[in-house]
Amino acid sequence: LSFFGLRPRACRSARRATGPMARNEEKAQAMLNRFVVAKRDANRVDMTKRPYLASECEDVSHCEVYRGQILKELSKKVSLIQNEGLDEHRVRDLNDAINKLIREKGHWERQIKKLGGADHFRTAPRLFEDDAEEVVPGRGYRYFGAAKKLPGVRELFRKRAPEREKRTRFEMLKGIDADYYGYRDDDDGVLEELERAAEEGSLQQAREDWEARKAARLAAGEPADEEESDGEGDGEDARRAERFQEALPDREAIERAILEKRKREMLAMLGGGDAGGAPKNKEEGSINLVPKSW
Repeated sequence: LSFFGLRPRACRSARRATGPMARNEEKAQAMLNRFVVAKRDANRVDMTKRPYLASECEDVSHCEVYRGQILKELSKKVSLIQNEGLDEHRVRDLNDAINKLIREKGHWERQIKKLGGADHFRTAPRLFEDDAEEVVPGRGYRYFGAAKKLPGVRELFRKRAPEREKRTRFEMLKGIDADYYGYRDDDDGVLEELERAAEEGSLQQAREDWEARKAARLAAGEPADEEESDGEGDGEDARRAERFQEALPDREAIERAILEKRKREMLAMLGGGDAGGAPKNKEEGSINLVPKSW
C-alpha cells in the first residue's frame, strides 16, 4: 500500500467512501498483478494459429494441441454440412474444407508419431467414417452429409445392377447327373409305351412291304418265297467251301512234302540224284495236292 502512497488507515477510509469492492477484482487491478500477467502472456507460445507445416513443430504437446483444434473444427463443420437447406456452393465449400482438415489431421498425427508420441493411426477411433462415402474406396475424396445428394454426386453412388458372372466349367459340371445323360428315362414307363407303339407300327409296315414284294414276284413268275432263293444261294456257297476245304493239304501232307524237298536238295548237292526226278515210291506219288515248287 505504501507503493501507491497511501497509508492503511487512509486506504480503509477511501474504501468506505467508494463502497465495497470484491477482493479478487482488487487483486486483478493491482499494478503488480497486471505486470505479472502481461509478462506471463508474453512468454507463452501463441497456440491460436497453427503452423503451416506440421514438421515445423518439434514439441509433442503442441502437436497434440493442434490436433485437438482440428478435431473441434471437423466436428463443427460436419454438423453444419448435415443441413440440406444450405446452398449448393456452401455445401461444396464445406465438404472441401472437411477433406482438407482430414488431410491436415493426418499430417499432425504422423508428426506426433515421428516425435515419439502416441500412434493415433492405430489407437484413435476412426471419426466421421460412418457418415462419409468415397467414390474410390481407400484414399479418395470423401462426401459428407448433404454433399452426397448434390447433382452429379448422387449418380456416382447409385448402385449398379450386378453383372451376371460367367460360370466356370467346374460349376456347370456340378449340376450334371444321370438324368442329364438320359440314363433314367425308362424308369417312368412313358418311353416304353412309345417304343412299343413304334415297334408295332414298324412291324406292320415291314409286313405290308413283304406282302407287296411277294405279290410282285408272283406276278413276274419268280419264286414266291425269298427264303427259298436265299437257301439255294447258301447251298452253292456251302458246296464251293467244301471243295476248297478238300483241296487244302493237311498238316501231315505238308510235313512229308517239306521232307521230300529237303531230300531232293541234298541229293542234288551230292550229285547222286535228279532234283526234278519222279517220286521213288508209291507214297510219294500219292501226294498230288502239294505244289511242284515245294
